[in-house]
Amino acid sequence: MLRNIMMGLSTLMVAFVFSGCSYLNMGKVFVFDFSGETRTAYAKMMGTIGETGDPAQAMMLEFKVVDDVTEEEVIESIQSVALEYNMMVVGEKNMFNLEDAKAEEVKHARIIELCSLSVAKKMFNHSRYYGGFMPCRIVFVEYGNGDRYLITMDMTLALYGGTDKKPINDDLFEDMLRVKEAMEKIPEKAARGDF
Repeated sequence: MLRNIMMGLSTLMVAFVFSGCSYLNMGKVFVFDFSGETRTAYAKMMGTIGETGDPAQAMMLEFKVVDDVTEEEVIESIQSVALEYNMMVVGEKNMFNLEDAKAEEVKHARIIELCSLSVAKKMFNHSRYYGGFMPCRIVFVEYGNGDRYLITMDMTLALYGGTDKKPINDDLFEDMLRVKEAMEKIPEKAARGDF
């Protein structure tokens, strides 16, 4: 019974937050006037968390690598497609390899780091905290059962997650939109082995 009441209260709180975009802080109520894009982005994130219980999954995009594409072809594709979006591969490293991984365990992981230095400088000047997102990463993950994925951060909240207290200027916003598109298209194409 108590659990049902708590779930009901939690649901009401989420509905309250996303309909009026408010939160409570020591008895005060703060109201944000989020745009429709921002409300949609937060609602999508909260929906994924509610469905999966995994906040990390709610902030990422995932692309399944097709079976006939090798890992090296995936990496070559990332490098090639990145150039189309004025992104540079600035780092690459194997995280680990486990020969005896169970089917549901990650057997192998590899990180590819990309950056557009001109946009990165502008992002730093807007907020040094964007540095925590840099460089952009694509993670190649292979499970013991052979399933392979490319995972990257969903940049939607980086663009739409704030308020009018610290607006992103139009020039930077357009640059960030291009980086967001790049970080969606590069792994999407690489997962298919497109060059």
